[in-house]
Amino acid sequence: MNYELDLHTHTLASGHAYNTMTEMAIAAREAGLKLLGITDHAPAMPGSCHKYHFENFRIIDRQAYAVPLMLGVELNILDSNGSVDLPSELLEAMDYSIASLHPPCVPFMSKVDTTNAVVQVMKNKAVHIIGHPDDGRFPLDYETIVKAAKDTHTLLEVNNSSLLSTSFRPRARENYLEMLEYCMKYKVSVVLNSDAHINTTVGRHDENMALLKLLNFPEELVINTSVEKLKSFLKQ
Repeated sequence: MNYELDLHTHTLASGHAYNTMTEMAIAAREAGLKLLGITDHAPAMPGSCHKYHFENFRIIDRQAYAVPLMLGVELNILDSNGSVDLPSELLEAMDYSIASLHPPCVPFMSKVDTTNAVVQVMKNKAVHIIGHPDDGRFPLDYETIVKAAKDTHTLLEVNNSSLLSTSFRPRARENYLEMLEYCMKYKVSVVLNSDAHINTTVGRHDENMALLKLLNFPEELVINTSVEKLKSFLKQ
């Protein structure tokens, strides 16, 4: 399977990543990508940037780098109601947004409450992707999540970093196997992302692609195969 894009990467602005926007774009070109998405952590993540960082995206020329850019944010889900840490009017001015569960920003909850948090955040029209829905510390009802993704036209991420041996997210592989089976059953699209916090992992999809191959996951449900496919999905 060919892939043209990576939509979940971080720069120095996130506080615990190690490269500039320019360096990440160069790495994307070297990885053969046609589009790079940069999604620094929203303000509730300790050490990340102020909301002014995202408000100032208007000055950035998306075509001025080694590859074309899309600029978004990785939001923090804050509670079981699906609240996030940037206002809707700001999110609507961005190219796209990811919403994720992170231990520093939301308490560990029951499976019912965690599932409800993700379902509710998908109802936010400014949220386009659910980031790393694989963390065993945040148990999810995957059939409910996949059905909600279909109903709300939200992409579910398969996160390469979660599948690495260095990952701190327990049971990611097992959780993805379950989630992806439901995605095939209900014909729900996914996006493969690196979650790169350093330039050497931009565009890395080896682990998540191996998982899709194991399941014979249909290529038509993978958004990475074409920039136009992604843009068409987002327009819908």
